[in-house]
Amino acid sequence: MNHSLPELNQMNQNDFVAALGWVFEGSPWVAAKAWANKPFTDVSSLHQSMVDVIREASDAEKLALVCAHPDLGAKAKMAEASVKEQAGVGLDRLSPEEYNKFHYLNQAYKEKFNFPFIVAVRNHTKESILVNFSQRLENSKETELQTVLSEIEKIALFRLQQVIDDQ
Repeated sequence: MNHSLPELNQMNQNDFVAALGWVFEGSPWVAAKAWANKPFTDVSSLHQSMVDVIREASDAEKLALVCAHPDLGAKAKMAEASVKEQAGVGLDRLSPEEYNKFHYLNQAYKEKFNFPFIVAVRNHTKESILVNFSQRLENSKETELQTVLSEIEKIALFRLQQVIDDQ
């Protein structure tokens, strides 16, 4: 359901979280904390408020946010937004060879970093995701955690732009 900024700015915290708690995968606490920064003048200011919540979060909260994300190309239950995003680049229609490649890379990545690989798929194709996967496996854990959080911020902006009528 789409919302306007004036409508979001008038919502109580529970309604605001019900409307936007899904934007950061499995982490409605981000919207709950960002609500206190109303009113928002545009999607960018709302997004920045939510990003600030993440950046000020504890390491445990950041890790929980990251771990709430599904594996790319997995045949697992995931949030509706993730299903649509992955389908948009064909990750729901992988050949057996592609599925095995994604499965292998997901496992190798999780073994190295102890969290799932995350990329804003709207910026990619299946092929560029696989290249990105291989390149990022070379990163340190600290670098990769920052990269993953940056990708989560991009995903959240795409989601907000999709559901907010910014006029």
